[in-house]
Amino acid sequence: MSNLQNTTSSSVIFLLTGVPGLETFHTWISIPFCFLYATALSGNSLVLFAIVTQPSLHEPMYYFLSMLSTTDLGLSVSTLFTMLGIFWFNAREISFNACLSQMFFIKLFTVMESSVLLAMAFDRFVAISDPLRYAIILTDSRITQIGMAIVIRGTLTLTPMVSLLTRLSYCRSHVLHHSYCFHPDVMKLSCTDTRINNVVGLTAMISTVGVDSIVIPLSYVLIIKTILSIASPEERKKAFSTCISHIGAVAIFYIPLISLSFVHRFGKRAPAYVHTMIANTYLLIPPVMNPIIYSVKTKQIRRAVIKILHSKDT
Repeated sequence: MSNLQNTTSSSVIFLLTGVPGLETFHTWISIPFCFLYATALSGNSLVLFAIVTQPSLHEPMYYFLSMLSTTDLGLSVSTLFTMLGIFWFNAREISFNACLSQMFFIKLFTVMESSVLLAMAFDRFVAISDPLRYAIILTDSRITQIGMAIVIRGTLTLTPMVSLLTRLSYCRSHVLHHSYCFHPDVMKLSCTDTRINNVVGLTAMISTVGVDSIVIPLSYVLIIKTILSIASPEERKKAFSTCISHIGAVAIFYIPLISLSFVHRFGKRAPAYVHTMIANTYLLIPPVMNPIIYSVKTKQIRRAVIKILHSKDT
């Protein structure tokens, strides 16, 4: 394949990248990644199974948690095959259409996770500020509508961003710098004007993850204001404790995302493998940590998971 040949998008074959400079250690590097994937898939599946099968968990808070586990499963599966394929078999080639599909689902589940965290912040706000009307406001039908809105929001905002890549020509090197298809990475290989792509991509992320990252902290300002108005210290402690798991989930989603942005912007002198390892792990941190946080910090989830594990042993 000629790296400098002007190629139409439909015939492009991209080459994914493992860990630059550490190719001989790919088999060893795959071991911790296998552990992370196994933890993410088993942990989120277990939490999802517990919520579905345990009637005591059929409440709004746990319905939103089931949405979070579903998005985490989708995010893990989206990168699983290409990443382990590179580490195990050096399978670097990916077709243009497969690349777009992977890119779309990675972005979709990322935006959906941000949207679910926003919905969970709303859930906590209603539960603390208006507990008597909590069940009336967050009915099963309304939660279903919120779930559908989350999917539709992500699909409508991301489809134009990904579709616009098909209008580009790729005449530069076809080597991508990640082990999965990353939108800015693909655009850099184009010899066509990408200003429209940049504007649409930036607009899509600002209108979703960007807006959510502002609204979620604002919701917690209102939550904290409501909690501080509660007279009893015991009630304050109980109210704060119901938010700890969600605050942890928000932190492990946004901190790696912000850290990766800072590394790309200010860590240009760092070795290439540092950028690659951070890019590979930041998508795995939320799926790995969310079930652990909720299992440790939420008594009902912990009891349900233990009950399921004991029933399998017997």
